[in-house]
Amino acid sequence: MTARLIEINDLSLAAKEILALGCDPVGVKLMAAKAVSRVIKLKNVRPVAANIIKQEMLSFGGEAATAYGAISHSVKATDLLIFGTLKQLKLLINKLRLHQFGLPKIANEIETCFNNYDRIPAPIKIGPKTFDFGRRTYIMGILNVTPDSFSDGGKFFDPQAALERAWLMIEAGADIIDVGGESTRPGAATVPAREELRRVLPVIKALARDRGAVISIDTRKAAVARAAIAAGADMVNDVSGLRYDGAMAKVIVKHKAPVCLMHMRGTPKTMQRNPVYADLMGEVIEGLAESIAIAENAGILLEKIIVDPGLGFGKTVVNNLDILKNLRELKALGRPILIGPSRKSMIGQALGLPPAERVEGTAAAAAVSIMNGAHILRVHDVREIFRVARLTDAIVRRRQ
Repeated sequence: MTARLIEINDLSLAAKEILALGCDPVGVKLMAAKAVSRVIKLKNVRPVAANIIKQEMLSFGGEAATAYGAISHSVKATDLLIFGTLKQLKLLINKLRLHQFGLPKIANEIETCFNNYDRIPAPIKIGPKTFDFGRRTYIMGILNVTPDSFSDGGKFFDPQAALERAWLMIEAGADIIDVGGESTRPGAATVPAREELRRVLPVIKALARDRGAVISIDTRKAAVARAAIAAGADMVNDVSGLRYDGAMAKVIVKHKAPVCLMHMRGTPKTMQRNPVYADLMGEVIEGLAESIAIAENAGILLEKIIVDPGLGFGKTVVNNLDILKNLRELKALGRPILIGPSRKSMIGQALGLPPAERVEGTAAAAAVSIMNGAHILRVHDVREIFRVARLTDAIVRRRQ
């Protein structure tokens, strides 16, 4: 007999392992939720609520950790870690709904969190294509129509060169072409909307005449998004998460366009000035949740929203690596996850290579991203990453 430790992260895998033993299907249903554990973190919980949660979890055989001062009420609030199986967490949710002190609201937050975590986002129709996120990973090809982007600035500044590049990416497997006319590299200055439009509109109009792929406009500006959609763009990729231009959400609502909301601190010009996080993933998730709230309050439907943690946008190299490692935490938002690791400085620092030689590093980051829950990869090297995605999907999405 040889003992081994197996990882069971979801109910379907738990049911599969238990059923393989020859267990009765009724027993499988009863036991599967006891085989999957979760750790949920709550921030700024009042001591009275935190203590009740701890006692209830203990009564169900779980646990909850609080600040030391929560017991004596010597702190005004505490962060809270709740440890338990899905079975124990469901018992906790039902019990908290019977309490006061804001505990029913906390119960709803916990339930939403782990329901989102285990659920594949619903398909999104973007332009002519339906993106079914349970089937495979999708590829967004980067088309920078700029003179100064960090990796390929100036190479596709000419409209004809940009179009040729777009067709090559589509042939290589790109599902989306992301057209950008303003560099958002660290330290970049803002480009006037008129100049941004001069760069992107000829390319978008030409691409729209032959629907080889979905067209995305990468912009922070409402005027650019409006004109790009009129020219044939299907979605908006806003690196500011709707925080730069107050009119952007209205444009998206009017045209019923899907939108990708990215997390960024500050602006491209200021974002790398000593970025510091006390709780990196918590702050990224909170920032994206705030952008989702801005979108919904403006009338954008939740099912049209995609999220991006913003690698390299107000983050250090270590921050970027930690986001890749912990990317699956974004699943708590319940939205499709887009990530752009392509040729980023974290790869350059790890491998000591310039942007043009970072394809293998990008491939490694892409595989890790898919393993950790990414649904869309935004990349320069479409052919290579398309192949990486297909194999990684064969490993991690086969059950689905």
